[in-house]
Amino acid sequence: QRRSLAPSQLAKRKAGEDEEPEWRPPTKRQKAGGEADGGECYRSPFRRPLAQLTNRPQCLDSSQHEAFIRSILSKPFKVPIPNYKGPLGLRALGIKRAGLRSPLHDPFEEGALVLYEPPPLSAHDQLKIDKDKAPVHVVVDPVLSRVLRPHQREGVKFLWDCVTSRRIPGSHGCIMADEMGLGKTLQCITLMWTLLRQSPDCKPEIEKAMVVSPSSLVRNWYNEVEKWLGGRIQPLAIDGGSKEEIDRKLVGFMNQRGLRVPSPILIISYETFRLHAEALQKGSVGLVICDEGHRLKNSENQTYQALNNLNTPRRVLISGTPIQNDLLEYFSLVHFVNSGILGTAQEFKRHFEIPILKGRDADASEAERHKGEERLKELISIVNRCLIRRTSDILSKYLPVKIEQVVCCRLTPLQAELYKNFLKQAKPAEELKEGKISVSSLSSITSLKKLCNHPALIYDKCVEEEEGFTGALDLFPAGYSTKAVEPQLSGKMLVLDYILAVTKSTSNDKVVLVSNYTQTLDLFEKLCRNRRYLYVRLDGTMSIKKRAKIVERFNSPSSPEFIFMLSSKAGGCGLNLIGANRLVMFDPDWNPANDEQAMARVWRDGQKKTCYIYRLLSTGTIEEKIFQRQTHKKALSSCVVDEEQDVERHFSLGELKELFTLNEATTSDTHDKIKCRRCVNGHQVRPPPEGSDCTSDLSQWNHCADKRGLQDSVLKAAWDVAVTFTFHHHSHEEQRGIP
Repeated sequence: QRRSLAPSQLAKRKAGEDEEPEWRPPTKRQKAGGEADGGECYRSPFRRPLAQLTNRPQCLDSSQHEAFIRSILSKPFKVPIPNYKGPLGLRALGIKRAGLRSPLHDPFEEGALVLYEPPPLSAHDQLKIDKDKAPVHVVVDPVLSRVLRPHQREGVKFLWDCVTSRRIPGSHGCIMADEMGLGKTLQCITLMWTLLRQSPDCKPEIEKAMVVSPSSLVRNWYNEVEKWLGGRIQPLAIDGGSKEEIDRKLVGFMNQRGLRVPSPILIISYETFRLHAEALQKGSVGLVICDEGHRLKNSENQTYQALNNLNTPRRVLISGTPIQNDLLEYFSLVHFVNSGILGTAQEFKRHFEIPILKGRDADASEAERHKGEERLKELISIVNRCLIRRTSDILSKYLPVKIEQVVCCRLTPLQAELYKNFLKQAKPAEELKEGKISVSSLSSITSLKKLCNHPALIYDKCVEEEEGFTGALDLFPAGYSTKAVEPQLSGKMLVLDYILAVTKSTSNDKVVLVSNYTQTLDLFEKLCRNRRYLYVRLDGTMSIKKRAKIVERFNSPSSPEFIFMLSSKAGGCGLNLIGANRLVMFDPDWNPANDEQAMARVWRDGQKKTCYIYRLLSTGTIEEKIFQRQTHKKALSSCVVDEEQDVERHFSLGELKELFTLNEATTSDTHDKIKCRRCVNGHQVRPPPEGSDCTSDLSQWNHCADKRGLQDSVLKAAWDVAVTFTFHHHSHEEQRGIP
């Protein structure tokens, strides 16, 4: 040890009584043992001998050991998050923070979606306000707000304002009526996640939420929640199981309480909800979302009643087609989300429905039209406070062009003879009395629709010689059998055969085939086997779990399937089939919403190719009458939901009763009915110049087209076979530079 030789230090050392002897370095005479010849030791007194090392552990008593372990475990917790800037003090969990309450997410961050902003306070008010009760910002989680498109951000804000009663005081419901493909699911997931985590009162707005959807979409909702929230929440999806098992899960869901519920979102089908409504009505749910909500168009059915009895004030109804058939169905939807806003059903019918429909009739007087327009404006002003509607025009920025064509196909000679023979024998037109259709008339409509698809579908009736088909068996070719499909016997099947063949040989496009009848899907299967096309089929017989798997496989670019066969009743809603870009709607439905839903399966988010939609109609038959009726209903929907003021009055109610006629001397009965002023000698290649008075009554179609005006090479190839006329519609062609 070195010691200072400074005078002051030397003086200090001399003054000390217990001064240690001064150390001197050993001399050369020091021996190996460390001692000098005289026996005097020169080893430093400051050097301590090293303790001998042993392998024996030091014995500690239990109290010393416990104290040692506690000293290890009592180290302060550190948040293992890189760049974390939050408070890291020794404050224990659960202790209330001091100071002002703060929002869950930063409202001033770039791109933040703020749903609620506290009212600004003066300096005097800030001194008076109770800091423990001051409202905070409600800000959408940045994980979601970063992926929301502008129209979706607007939709989330609208939904939040409605369900928190800020838009209509005392009412907590709304209708999300965006057209197909605009991201209604994502907007509703954002709403649920925000309500489950935030409110202006610095606590969750709701404890639990429920999503009720068609059975085919239960798994899709579960996947969407997982996709957008990435494991931040664990939804409970009920898509199968025994009654006891489902009841046990539902009771467990309803019994959850507290700020952090383990499974706060229940996803259930309409059918399962109706069967297990008793278990769900025992408790309360903060929010219920009804997907494909037009299923609730009839307030008398059991599903509507079961949902209406659910103890929840906040209700969101999702429907891309809120008006399907009439205004009373529209009333049922509005009444479900906001009871009493339109009065009772009788008051609505008297005050709104009757005047509006009278004013929409082509034979209406000027006074009736004026009164109808006034009541329509009044209805729109009330409903628009709780309904948000954006059309698919918004998608023009994100999706490729969609070309929709109504293709009129002539009947084959066999179909024409069977059709005329049926009208002569059954005489269904005589049974129509005062607009009321009897059971036999409905059966006649179904028979004629199937005949338009293919004679094979009514062959069994011909064999049994049912009413209208007596002697019809003699009209079939000799040796005819239903085991083999014969496209040449049906005009629409001929056109379909050409469309598939040309698409397969000239491109790598995939095709979706849609029909209302499973018997028609059977014909498609036979055709595909004959032509060796790989296909998949989705109808009501397929289980819910299997549906999601085949859709995912078909959408994969590496999948070999060329055709997706779809029953419009079983899978026409909500499915995403972007693996295909061509869709054939083989037969029309009375309800235009069913066709619109089915045709929107391919033109959705993620689609990269130009989409072609073919709607096949048999020329001059009941199918054209159905299409005309669809046009009438869509015009009603346009003026009520889309607020279009110049929608044409297409057909009088009397004309719509002329169902059972066959017009063989026309290229298109619909084209004749609308009195198109653009076509010259049956030819119309381009739409009229902008601003001209020459406009078609069929306002939603851009123009009629003959073979020369078609840009679609696939349909051109089929024209000479059976096509007689097309109504042609480009979506967003002006924005994309298409002539």
